[in-house]
Amino acid sequence: QAQLVEFGGGLVEPGGSLTLSCTASGITFSSYAISWYRQAPGKERELVAGISRRGLATTYADSVRGRFTISRDDAKNAADLQMNSLKPEDTAVYYCKALSELGTAYWGQGTQVTVSS
Repeated sequence: QAQLVEFGGGLVEPGGSLTLSCTASGITFSSYAISWYRQAPGKERELVAGISRRGLATTYADSVRGRFTISRDDAKNAADLQMNSLKPEDTAVYYCKALSELGTAYWGQGTQVTVSS
């Protein structure tokens, strides 16, 4: 049974920082590319950041580049999203996605991030 679980969401003031973690079980974590998506109320789910197998390449949405950092630790079956200089528009439910080379995808349940003063 494959399972991804996100941790670390919460309430933070604008300009603050928060780190999200995605932990996986039931899969060979190192064989999956990992990405973070977010979905705000009334908006489409959007890609925030991604990291390749082996962690050799990363990608970021223009809106978060320079503020967010994605990383992975395959020994711990985990991937993190470090979020700095948070803005109210970053408020959303954040989801972790694992994608295999063959196209098998798994999603976490999501964690709420609220940026508000």
